[in-house]
Amino acid sequence: MKRIKLSRIVFLYGIAAIFLLALGACEKEDDNSDFDMDAPVQILSFSINGSEGVMDQSSGKITFQLPYGTSLMEVVPEIDLPGGATITPNLGEAVSLMQEMKYVVVNGNVYKEYMVSAKVNKPITSFSINGTKASINDNNNTISLTLEGEVDITALQPEITLTEGVTTDLNLNSTMDFSQPVSLNVTGQGQTETYTINVSTPNSGSKIAFLGTANVRAEITNPDEKAASDWLFANYQNVEYISFQDIIEGANLGYSVIWWHFDSSVDLPEVAFNATVTDKLKTFYAEGGGLFLTTFAARYVETLGLVPQGKGPNNVFGDFLPNGFVDENNSWGISFKTRIDHPLFQGLETFEEGKAKFLEKGTFRVNHTAWWFLPEWGGYGDGFGWREQTGGINLASEDWDDTLDGRVAIAEFPDETTGGNAIVIAFGAYDWYNETNADGEQSAPNGFLSNIHQLTRNAIDYLEGEDE
Repeated sequence: MKRIKLSRIVFLYGIAAIFLLALGACEKEDDNSDFDMDAPVQILSFSINGSEGVMDQSSGKITFQLPYGTSLMEVVPEIDLPGGATITPNLGEAVSLMQEMKYVVVNGNVYKEYMVSAKVNKPITSFSINGTKASINDNNNTISLTLEGEVDITALQPEITLTEGVTTDLNLNSTMDFSQPVSLNVTGQGQTETYTINVSTPNSGSKIAFLGTANVRAEITNPDEKAASDWLFANYQNVEYISFQDIIEGANLGYSVIWWHFDSSVDLPEVAFNATVTDKLKTFYAEGGGLFLTTFAARYVETLGLVPQGKGPNNVFGDFLPNGFVDENNSWGISFKTRIDHPLFQGLETFEEGKAKFLEKGTFRVNHTAWWFLPEWGGYGDGFGWREQTGGINLASEDWDDTLDGRVAIAEFPDETTGGNAIVIAFGAYDWYNETNADGEQSAPNGFLSNIHQLTRNAIDYLEGEDE
């Protein structure tokens, strides 16, 4: 009898356990009945003031090119979402698109991130006289061009192309007198700006020189140096190429700015140390000239006496073809947090105040760098120590360095007595040409190349004295 009772008890317990397990499974299934991994989270449309953005669903990027006069400060986008979805920032919420803005769509248990960026059209697309294209600087609102040959600048007919929706007060149907600067007012969407037009002849304007090791500009072989030279000649009218050999042979350095962009090797070429060359460049600087030294040319500061001996760049490196690499995760840039008001940084596209990118992630790079490494090397300690020991002004560092105490990526060396000045750009993201990789594959385009152009323009204009 006892054995029979025990068997029944075990049997009943077994039935109860199975029932409880089944009940628990049902409850667990009921607890997850709202778990939705199939809800749609793709934005259907995203527009600003009626302008539809270009949307890349795979990358989550939404980009806008907006009409001149559009304010990016208080933007209320019109967003169409799939049913049941919500978005942050909220629908109808005003945001600033001065920097890239992240939006997050949530639907059910799924979310998707979008990065929204916007640029506003410049008011003037092109300006030319007698077929000569002007250089338009939207940073300081100037239009500059130099006309070759014998030209009567008191009676010239300009040709101007304005972006859509923009008007001007100038009468473009008759000749104009450009013997003095001319003001040009442009208006769009209630916003008005004034540009100053400066027309000169070859003998009336300052000249800029692009310095190189090649005998003539057409013989430049380094693609980075060639790209920089081509940009300069396309954007400035009164430009000449000058070689080191030209200086040795007695070339007149009657320029306002001499730019040497050297990308070919870590070590400077022997010709740069020729006594005639260094003496003439030192005299040029001492008499008020502007020196612009970029990439490995930053190492020239010691030879030219811009810094004391032993105080030149102490962290010099870089790859050369076929070596190099692609950083798929990080765009490279600089911080100028404590120098925001310096003319060198006006008009840059920034990702936060005082910080700008110059080399986009996914772009092939060789990282040609010749800067000062401050904390551990050289006995500088920080930015103050570097300024005390070199006599220079540190203007920028890596983009993580908000106090500019870690690196010197851009520097200025002014001669306050004569007015001579030198700007040095020494960081690896200052990359004019993104070479093919070791397999011969062309690099992805650098989306921040316009920042390299703007920084360079600012440096040249500043050295010329236009921003003083």
